[in-house]
Amino acid sequence: MSVFRAELTKILTVRSMPWSLAAVVAVGGGGAALIGRALRAGWEDPSADGPGLVDPVFASTYGLTLAQLAVVVFAVLAVGGEYATGTVRVSLVATPGRGRYYAGKLGAVTALLSVVCLVTVATGFAAGQAALGPWGIGWGDRDTYRTAVGSWLYLMLIGWFAFGVATVVRRPALAMGVLLPLLFLGSQGLGNLPQLQEVMQFLPDSAGSFIMHLAGPPEDPAFPRAYGPWTGTAILAGWAAVALAAGYAALRRRDAG
Repeated sequence: MSVFRAELTKILTVRSMPWSLAAVVAVGGGGAALIGRALRAGWEDPSADGPGLVDPVFASTYGLTLAQLAVVVFAVLAVGGEYATGTVRVSLVATPGRGRYYAGKLGAVTALLSVVCLVTVATGFAAGQAALGPWGIGWGDRDTYRTAVGSWLYLMLIGWFAFGVATVVRRPALAMGVLLPLLFLGSQGLGNLPQLQEVMQFLPDSAGSFIMHLAGPPEDPAFPRAYGPWTGTAILAGWAAVALAAGYAALRRRDAG
């Protein structure tokens, strides 16, 4: 517990860390409001085909694909910041056992992200549905509770995945160079090409996007997946588990340089 408190204090006393957490909420909520307003404007246009073409939940969850950028930045800086400044050496000397250090830092990151991601999902849903106006839905409609839980898990798992990758590569810039192309250029860019969807659908964010209503079943004409929503979340959890295990192995076997 003392290691957890020490890591929590270190994270919160670095000026950029609270700002990165605030950005998660701001981007998730702001993105939902903008998308909701854009969809509503299109649906209110007499020449538009109507709201049935787009799931209203999409307005609240698509912004989370942008909010995950701030989640990644926070997780990477929580790990890589100590390597960049060299303070990781002091932390490892002060902590009896690298396993305790790793668990303490992961616990601190998890505690902060769990609250921030919960607020982000709630804010995004409220903002997106309010922006849709008469086309918005409430918490009791459709499978909104499942979507909310899945969206929260999505952001948490992306954070853990980034934490593990950052521990392996150590340097913040290098970690960003690995994660951002993987999460954005790969699945959201190349992953939209029909020729590559068969493989790209198993990348971390592509797998987790199903439960957020950003993808669909095999018969979906735009973003088909070969699995169900919870299976997709399990695939993302597998990526996160492998990254965390690799991070711990790297921390144990290498020096702090």
